[in-house]
Parts: sequence; C-alpha cells; structure tokens
Amino acid sequence: MLDNNPRVTSFINLLKTSSQEELVWMHGYLSAKLGVSWGGAASQSVETAVPKVTRFTLAYGTETGNSKRLATDLAKAAKELGFQVKLVALDQYRLKDLAKETYFFLIVSTQGDGEPPASANAFFDYIQQGELKLDAMNFAVLGLGDSAYPQFCQAGIDADKHLADRGGKRLLPLVKCDVAFDEEGKQWLTDIAAALSGASVQTALPSAVATPVRPGKALYQGEILTNINLNDEPSAKETHHIEIRCEGDIDYAPGDAAGFQPLNPSDLVDRVLAALEKSGDERVTFRGETAALQEVLSRKVNLTYLPKRVIDKYAALLARPIECGRVNFDELLIAHPPGAVELGALLEIMEPIAPRLYSISSSPAAHPGELHLTVARATFTSETGAKGEGLCSGYLCRLPEETEIEFYIHKNSAFKLPAPENDVIMIGPGTGIAPFRSFLFERDAAGASGRNWLFFGDQHFVTDFLYQTELQDFLKTGVLDRLDVAFSRDQAEKVYVQHRLLENGVAVYEWIEGGASVYVCGTKDPMSVDVEKALLQIIQTHGGLETEAAQSYLARLVEQGRYLKDVY
Repeated sequence: MLDNNPRVTSFINLLKTSSQEELVWMHGYLSAKLGVSWGGAASQSVETAVPKVTRFTLAYGTETGNSKRLATDLAKAAKELGFQVKLVALDQYRLKDLAKETYFFLIVSTQGDGEPPASANAFFDYIQQGELKLDAMNFAVLGLGDSAYPQFCQAGIDADKHLADRGGKRLLPLVKCDVAFDEEGKQWLTDIAAALSGASVQTALPSAVATPVRPGKALYQGEILTNINLNDEPSAKETHHIEIRCEGDIDYAPGDAAGFQPLNPSDLVDRVLAALEKSGDERVTFRGETAALQEVLSRKVNLTYLPKRVIDKYAALLARPIECGRVNFDELLIAHPPGAVELGALLEIMEPIAPRLYSISSSPAAHPGELHLTVARATFTSETGAKGEGLCSGYLCRLPEETEIEFYIHKNSAFKLPAPENDVIMIGPGTGIAPFRSFLFERDAAGASGRNWLFFGDQHFVTDFLYQTELQDFLKTGVLDRLDVAFSRDQAEKVYVQHRLLENGVAVYEWIEGGASVYVCGTKDPMSVDVEKALLQIIQTHGGLETEAAQSYLARLVEQGRYLKDVY
C-alpha cells in the first residue's frame, strides 16, 4: 500500500498548493507518461503520442496594445509552468523562420473593417503565399475583437485559415475573444499547456470556433453637461467639446477611448420606410431581437455608407449586378427598388450599427465624475450627390444638454503616460489634441516634474485654434514647457506639424536623447506618415546616422515604449 509512502504524501501536498494551470499541466504530463486516462482505461481520443514539449513561439499582432499585454502575461505564466517561450511581435518576426516553427501560437486583434493591425500586414501577406509550406507546424490562434462589429475577430479567422491552408496542423480550435478577454486568454494557455504536455496532437482538428465567453462591457449612464462648437465663424470645420457627467467615478486612464452606440437620424429612417412602403409598425426580427420596424431601423441597423459586401448581397437578392460606390440604404432602395424581396430577407443582409470610439480628452484626476470628448463633425457627399454626415459624430454633436447617454470605456494600454519625471513630446493636430488635453490635465493634477511639449495644428489660427485659452494658461503656469503651432491656411505655402518638428529638430533630438517619450495622435494618412518621416530626418540629421541606422533608432524607441501612436 502507498498510503504512508512519503513520496505520495509529498505529491498530495504539492497538489493542494498548485494552481489550476499547474494541475492541468500535471494531468497532461501523467497522461502522456502512462498512456492512459485518469480512469485507467486507454484514452480513445489519442491519435498520435508525442513527447512532452517545452519550447514554443508566442507571437502577437497589436494595434492598441491589448494583444501585446495579453501575450506578455501569458508568456510569463507559461515560463512559470516550465515552458521556454519565444515572445515576439509580428513586425519583429523573421518571416523566413516560419517554416521552421514546430509549435507556433498567435494572438492577433482585428482593426477597421476586419483587417489585421498595420504591424501585422507583412506577416499576413506572407502566410497567404501559395508556395509557403508549414508542414512541420502545430499552431493555435486566439483572436481579439469586439462582437459589436460585423467583422468580429476576422483577422484571427483569416490567420487560422491561412496557417492551415499552408499545411500547419491546428493544435487547438480558433478562439474568438470579446472585449473582456483575460479569463479566456488564461483558459487558452491552460489548453495549450495540456496539449503540449499531454499525450496527443491530432493530425487535423476541424476549423471549429470556440464560442467566446461574453461578460459584456461595463456600461456607464451619463448626462450631457456641455456641448459646444470650438470653431469660430467662418470656419469650414465644426469640432465639438462635449462634457458628460456621471454619478460616481469612471474607470479610465489618460489615453483611453470611450465607445458610443449612435442612433440613425430620424429623417433617414423615414426615407427608408418610404422606399420600403412600410409604416414602421411592422414586427420584425433582426439579429435575434424582435421589435417594431421603425425601432429596429432607428437603433439596430446600419443604414449609412453601406460597405460593398452589403451592396453585393443586395444585388444577389435582386439577381442582377449593381455597380455603385458606398451609399446610404435609402439611396440604394430608390436606385434599385427591392420589388418582391421579402422584408426579412432584406434585414438578413444588413449589418448592425457598430459603436464608435473617441479619444477621451478629460483627466480622471482633474475631472472626477466627468468624461470629455473632442468630436469633429464629419461630412461627406455620396456617389449620388447627396450630402451626409458621419453617423456617430453627427449624433453626438446634435445632442442637447441634459440628454441621457450610454457609453463604455475602451482601454488602450499602448498609449499611456510615462513616469511623472519623464519628458513627453505630443504631436496632435486637429482632434488629435484630445488625449493630450487629458495628458496635460493629468500631469498638472499629479504635479509631474517631467517637461511637456505640444505640437498642434489646424487650418486657421483665428477660427480653429482648439482649446486656445487652456493651452495658453498651461504655458503661463509652466505645465506646458513648449507649444508649437502650425496653421496650414494662414499663408500661401501650407505649413503642418511636421514642418514645425523639422524647424525645431535640434531641440526635439535633445529631448529624445534625454529620455522623452514621443506621442502622435490624429489621422493615420498622411499626417502620421509625414510626422514619422520628419522624425527620421531629425534623427539622421542631428544624430549623424544613415537611413537604416535612423530606422533602427526609431524602432528601439517603439520597443522601449517611447514612440507611441494613436492614429485612425
């Protein structure tokens, strides 16, 4: 009997003090060692016995930092379990090494309209090459996304498919995570540990998708306190400063964003109802919810700027081709009447209204119980010549004071302030100033000793200098050490923030060399591209470096978390 065996006693004590992940690891290891299940009978699920695996690669593709944070946390946990983990960002990964990988695990987020992060584009291009052979690879993919968007975790879906198409063997089914993903990430690592330490690797798992646990977003109820246009007449722009008051504290940090679910304009809903020849009282079902048609069109269905995939589906319903760009639903119905197509079939092809994210421009330390936004009212002309505006920007800018509104917080771990003693350079033209207003108020409230330098730009000094009074006050009180502005239309030759950077190249390089962090917020193209070119030129000129060395210098800043972008 083994009851009094000291080894058994030690083993029992070990089990009592082990974590869930460690218990799963031991379960898999013992199953592999004994070749049996815990019940004693030979396991029927074992197809191919494999030795215990101790080394694997964990790669991540990230835009806002969530994939990086999760991958870093899981790599640390895996190392504590005894695994040797190679943790690597996709933009730093040597693509030629992919065919040599035997155990490769990927965490990737989805951006925009179902696209991978910009930093992962080269990797995604590479794994779509038909000649690539990944026969030696066992892999698993975890996708991060937001189920409120139509292309939920599409980058993860695509990566999982492409790796399998190139010959990789799916060690675990694809996991799709919603906005709250930490627990799912832990479970994914648990499953990986069990698979690597267990007795089997199936030769070809089906492309089954794990159903995500969806705890949901933490929703806040607020009230519009202020909604004012920051631009003066006769500006061509309309930028609103919106203050929302909440009961109690709001859990956010400078650099985070707030998400809002807009409503369709009532006149657009009326035009759609007229084109459909419906009253709006009809009971319909959309995405599993049943309500009056008018309610569904107002709150649930995206009616604006329809993507090509929706127009293609509509053409399939009509059984004829439709050649047009992105238009609103009413325009599509008028140009191509649905005829005998059933209302239910029409709603089946439509997509839900997706929430929109806006950088928070308030500081939790300086504005407790409040959330501030800086929203540019977007306008456009459709292919038919109809005038339109951005769904959410128009919705928010129209809200009168005392209107109740619901929102949630979208954490951005890749755009956070450095230590209080560190210097920061902020480059934010237009509404790109939003997070930097938050930064300045937060640094002021915290009494941060680090210096602050802001580059701001817009069209005209007189009409478009957003938060001018506040910024001038920050200069007077010493919160802002330097403020450089560029107003592009105030002189014959257009001047932008990148030109101000170059003019101050010596000082910019000295700040960076002294440890300053550089932040960029605003439009991705061309602003952030031009700013990066200017920074590279500054590094080359004032650092005495060749092009390749300057690029490596900037890459090191990224690795150190000292060059951060929040661009759109």
